[in-house]
Amino acid sequence: MKPIAIDKLAFNVIAYAVIAVVSLLCVVPFIMVVAGSFTAESAVMAHGYGLWPSSFSVESYRAILTDPTSLIKAYGVTLFITVTGTAAGLFLTAMTAYVLYRKEFRYRNLFAFFFYFTTLFNGGLVAYYLIMLKYYHMKDSLLALIVPLLLSPYYILIMRNFLKTVPDAIPESAKVDGAGEFTIFTRLCLPLMKPALASIGMFIALGYWNDWYQAALFIDDQSKFPLQYMLYKMITNIEFLSYAAGNNGIPTVELPHETVKLAMTVVSIGPIVLIYPFVQKYFVKGLTVGAVKG
Repeated sequence: MKPIAIDKLAFNVIAYAVIAVVSLLCVVPFIMVVAGSFTAESAVMAHGYGLWPSSFSVESYRAILTDPTSLIKAYGVTLFITVTGTAAGLFLTAMTAYVLYRKEFRYRNLFAFFFYFTTLFNGGLVAYYLIMLKYYHMKDSLLALIVPLLLSPYYILIMRNFLKTVPDAIPESAKVDGAGEFTIFTRLCLPLMKPALASIGMFIALGYWNDWYQAALFIDDQSKFPLQYMLYKMITNIEFLSYAAGNNGIPTVELPHETVKLAMTVVSIGPIVLIYPFVQKYFVKGLTVGAVKG
């Protein structure tokens, strides 16, 4: 066997071994979370977490599903803001990046600097809160959960770098044929941006799905609570009940404090785990091209 072939075989064996170990390290914590969510609270407190439930129990899920109607509503709110926010955010991000990419726009570098500047400095929480409530009137509005996360300067700059891989001849030839800028953007550039759209869309969707902070600031109506904030309120209530009962010497049924956190993780992460395999091939390609070019 040639030395080159031996070296290649050795490299492949080492590479696959490293990937297998890293993959295992990523999968094991998730398995422990699922197993812990089906373990009795007393077993977790006594023996810790494991890869298999030492004492099977569904008390944590029973605690979460005490009010299934609220959980379903929270899922609906989260799905709505995730789908709406991701679609609108992707379109606005791609359109903004397209403007910054076109050389005909004389001030593209100046505007790119303004976008980047906002990642370094901002007006602070008080100014942000007052603007959202006093001027935008977004108290108890679903827009308060969508608008703040619509645009990210970081995603805009990544999208612009990806657009630099598009040959200049494509928009120029379309312009010669009489196409307008919006037509060039929607019918020519957007189809070529699928890898970047998929990878950035995944990030935007994760941001909306996991966000609870905007709800904590602006939402008081329980029917508009997103999933993450509703689960946060639930675990806060469990902690309060456990603390109050312990301090007052009140005998109570054991509350699944630790295991309910794991059950909440399983409940909230499910849809993202199901969606990710469909965008994975675009996800890696979009990140690589957007990071290397420009």
